[in-house]
Amino acid sequence: MTITNPEKPIAVARAMGADASFDNPYLLGVYAPVQTELSLEDLEVIGEIPRDLNGVYLRNGPNRRFDSPGRYHMFDGDGMIHAVHFDNGKVRYRNRWIRTRAFHEESAAGKSLWTGLMENPESNPFGNGHGLGIKDSANTDVIFHRGQVLATWYLCGDPYAVDPLSLETLGAQDFLGTFAGDMMAHPKADESTGELLWFDYGPDMDYMRYGIIGADGTQTHLAQVDTPGPRLPHDMAITPNYTVLMDLPLVQDQEARRNGKYRIFYDKSLVSRFAVIPRYGSGADVRWFEAKPCYIYHVVNSWEEGSKVIMEVCRVKNPQHQSTFEHPLGNMLAYMRLDAQLYRYEFDLATGQTSERPLDDQNIEFPSMDQRIVGTRHRYSYNMSLANEPTLLFDGIVRHDSQTGAKESYQFGAGRWGSESPFAPRDGSKHDSDGYLVTFVNDEAEGKGEILVLAAEDIAAGPVARIKLPQSVPAGFHATWIRADQLS
Repeated sequence: MTITNPEKPIAVARAMGADASFDNPYLLGVYAPVQTELSLEDLEVIGEIPRDLNGVYLRNGPNRRFDSPGRYHMFDGDGMIHAVHFDNGKVRYRNRWIRTRAFHEESAAGKSLWTGLMENPESNPFGNGHGLGIKDSANTDVIFHRGQVLATWYLCGDPYAVDPLSLETLGAQDFLGTFAGDMMAHPKADESTGELLWFDYGPDMDYMRYGIIGADGTQTHLAQVDTPGPRLPHDMAITPNYTVLMDLPLVQDQEARRNGKYRIFYDKSLVSRFAVIPRYGSGADVRWFEAKPCYIYHVVNSWEEGSKVIMEVCRVKNPQHQSTFEHPLGNMLAYMRLDAQLYRYEFDLATGQTSERPLDDQNIEFPSMDQRIVGTRHRYSYNMSLANEPTLLFDGIVRHDSQTGAKESYQFGAGRWGSESPFAPRDGSKHDSDGYLVTFVNDEAEGKGEILVLAAEDIAAGPVARIKLPQSVPAGFHATWIRADQLS
């Protein structure tokens, strides 16, 4: 076992409690930050780790280091990646903070220098590049591109390059000096071309910038897509010939913005709009399609059929629930309770018409699918079922068959909460259920974590292997799987 510590001691208290007179649920229990960076081998295994499962599973998430003034939001926590490396039946676990610019500034100071998302940022040293003044912690997603992992942030921020095995932070990625600006949380890597497609937005921008980073790491395309005002899209979709961007009714509160605060609201008077743009098109080439108002955090996949671009998503019907919690953070708790269903849009480029319909009524989110075929027709997606709890928790995995509508699920069990579970192709995998799913699970009663491995073709059978960890893996955000052949 190897244990390392960051540059300065970590200030920890119950609920990191110096900043509040109440318990913040996003700092307690399965959300409680861990203070130790571990490198572990010879872990206890229940069952057998498949020898044809080779690669690394990485999951990003917030892990607050120092207490800070004001109310804590889950999006505020310092980014930490937890990784499990599978190698011919052996397994290694490692966790490391992402050494962002803000991380280094606070390390030197030995304390927090930023207030959080729910507070006025005017006294913060700096923030993301679009002037919000909010700490960019790179705590949201992990995307594999050009041999590195890119750690991204909930809003638009710097993509931080991280070594996928050592988890060493290699620095903010400027793509060989060609990249200008921030990147949103969920850029799309196209394995067939080696390209990385991205967009950005800002609280004062009446447009989105859409760009492409080529396989050589240079920016090969940049276009401007105009919008009626500042927008807050979170994800995008790609096909071989098109990209889909979103203009959705969750918008920046401009009065709050004038007062130096960040606040969003759901404007039900607006429709949802989708910009279908040729991959290398300009703003003048955009075709806009309208649909019912909603919000979309995460796209499952998109593909082309004849004149249609088809997109499957997790659609949130109402992203701003009325708070039913008697708690000082009641509004935040309500906002984080997602109510999302699998949903399909069809944008017909020949007629200009939109078709839309739900695919299932279960509350599921954080979808993943076989990354080898992103942008082409998939069959299976692997989704997290949302627990009926006051906070954001995943109580199981749901495999959905996009062709037949059939689904299969595995529940983690009472008091056990999981992480996003990407598809991990086995060696020689032939299709998008020929492999495994890997996930972290926290057990509330034990206060420790586990790594689960499930056969993707029969997740209802439960894990084929459980790997015990000596500490928890705090509930977090997004994950990815990187195959062994991509690591060489």
